[in-house]
Amino acid sequence: MAPLFAGPSPLVVLHAGDNDLAHLKRRFRFVFGAIFDTSLAARFLGARALGLDVLVREYLGVELPPSRQKDDWSLRPLTEAQECYAVADVRHLLALKDRLLQELKRLGRRAWVEEECAALAAEPPVERRPDPEAYAGLKGARDLTPRGLAILKNLYETRERLALAADRPPFKILSDATLVAIAQQAPGDVAALGGLPGCTPRVIARWGEAILDATARARALPDDAWPVLARPPRPPSVPGGVRRRIEALRRWRAEAAPSFGLDPGVLLPNRLIRPIAETAPRDRAGLARVQGLRRWRVEVLGDQILAALARA
Repeated sequence: MAPLFAGPSPLVVLHAGDNDLAHLKRRFRFVFGAIFDTSLAARFLGARALGLDVLVREYLGVELPPSRQKDDWSLRPLTEAQECYAVADVRHLLALKDRLLQELKRLGRRAWVEEECAALAAEPPVERRPDPEAYAGLKGARDLTPRGLAILKNLYETRERLALAADRPPFKILSDATLVAIAQQAPGDVAALGGLPGCTPRVIARWGEAILDATARARALPDDAWPVLARPPRPPSVPGGVRRRIEALRRWRAEAAPSFGLDPGVLLPNRLIRPIAETAPRDRAGLARVQGLRRWRVEVLGDQILAALARA
């Protein structure tokens, strides 16, 4: 499929495909020549609800089958309902793309979306690097006792190992909330484990032994082997001039977004505000050099952005 994806045609149409593209680029080294993301396009039409079911209903008058996202898709054979759901997920994408393009052309925003899609296609894959301290970032981790933190660390590492062995995303093994709940309760047997959220009979049958083993090993650690959380680093201070420009850009964005009928984060994403404020460009040429700004923003919004910076 690599040659099919890499050329300028055919156009690859997908919905909210940033994660799919990142995975395919990272795992298979695919290169994408031309894509159209229906979710991204809808965002530039001012859509508030971006789910495929909502867009297909709104633009095509079609009702998709009930969601099967919580099903276990590793089971075979697939049910008829699952097959209908899977097919419907792509059946209407080309027709939806045509309708969205009509609306984008009417509003003069087709070039905006084409540039954004081209940038998404060209975005290099981000390699995942193991973070030995990632467990500390889970919600609720900092509320655990030192022993509970040791259990969480072991559970997190065990989940990573099980996910690799099963070739599944870690959250499909155990959710973050379940890891924290196990760390809080420190269950010593299957009965205690079964009373915790997310520990279904199926989960226990597959991974209960590994979960209890990770918990027991952490409970057996001496006190001086318990992990200690480092204090989160203080964010670097922002110079006064940069801070004033950031505030000015945010004020301008909040005022300008309604006139375009767009979410402020679509008009000017947060990721761009600080680089613009730090660069402090004085003309369009300087603004165009800000990484990731896009040509359409310079052409359509450039003078307004420069005026907001000048006022600051």
